[in-house]
Amino acid sequence: MMELHGTGVALVTPFKKDLSVDVVALTKIVTFNIEGGVDYLVVLGTTGESSTLSKIEKQIVIDTVIGANAGRLPLVLGIGGNNTAAVVDELAYWNLDDFYAILSVSPYYNRPTQEGIYQHFKAIALASPKPILLYNVPSRTGSNMLPETVLRLANDFKNIIAVKEASGDITQIMKIIKGKPEDFMIISGDDFTALPTVLAGGVGVISVLGQGLPFEFSKMIRHGLQREVDKAYELHYALQDGMELIFKEGNPAGIKAIYEILGLSGAAVRLPLVEASLNLKNELSDFLRISSRIHA
Repeated sequence: MMELHGTGVALVTPFKKDLSVDVVALTKIVTFNIEGGVDYLVVLGTTGESSTLSKIEKQIVIDTVIGANAGRLPLVLGIGGNNTAAVVDELAYWNLDDFYAILSVSPYYNRPTQEGIYQHFKAIALASPKPILLYNVPSRTGSNMLPETVLRLANDFKNIIAVKEASGDITQIMKIIKGKPEDFMIISGDDFTALPTVLAGGVGVISVLGQGLPFEFSKMIRHGLQREVDKAYELHYALQDGMELIFKEGNPAGIKAIYEILGLSGAAVRLPLVEASLNLKNELSDFLRISSRIHA
C-alpha cells in the first residue's frame, strides 16, 4: 500500500469560458503534477466539482486523466454521496480497472448517527471491487465520523485501507493513529494539518495546494516522512499563507485562480461557486512570487 504514501492531489476539473470541461487544460495539469513530484492523483473528489458534473462529463474527466497519466502514478477515484444505494450502484457503473482505490466521503446533509455512517460504509465495502479510502470532512458533511467508527470499520473490513482525515482536529487524528490496525493508513485531508499528521504517524496527504505547488508540497511531506523535522517545517511555514488563501473564497476557486496565474487553465467554477475575486488573485500572485524562492 505504499502507492498511497506521500502526496496525493485532489485534481480540479478545469472549465472553458462556456463552462464545458477543458480537456487540454486538464492534460496540462496532470503533467504538471507528475513532473512536480506528487505520488498519486485523486480524480473527481470535492475539489473536482464532481457534484456539478454529469456522468458524461465525469467520463470525459476520467478518460482524460487516465490518458495523460499513462500509467505513471496510482489513481484514486472519488465515489461517494449521501444515498447509500446510489453509491453502491455507481461502484458497478464505472470501469475501475485503471484505479488503485476509491475515495468515499462520509454522508453529508442528512447527518446520520455513527451507526448510520458505519452501515453506509459497510454496504460500500461489501460492494466495492477496489480498496476504499474513507473521507471524513465535518465542515462539509455536517457530521463528524468519530475515531471509534473509523477504527470499527478498519477492523471489520480488510478492503477499507485508509481514512482521509479532514476534521482539522489533531487530537482526533492521533486517536485514530494510536488505535488503528497495523496496515491501516491515516492520510491528512487538510493542507494545514498535513505535516503534523505525518509526524504523528500518518502516511501523507491528499492536498489541494499541493497541485499548485507540487514540487514544494511533496518535498515538505517527504521531509516529514523521513523525520527531517526542521526542513519540513521550514517548507510548511513558507507555504502556510497559501494554505489559507486558497480557501479564503471557497474551494476550488482559490486553487483554480493559482492555475490561471500559472497559465495552466482558466479560473472558472460552476455555480453555486463563483470565481475568485481580483483581490484574492492579486494576493495569490504575491504568494506565488514569494514562494518561487522556495523552489530556487
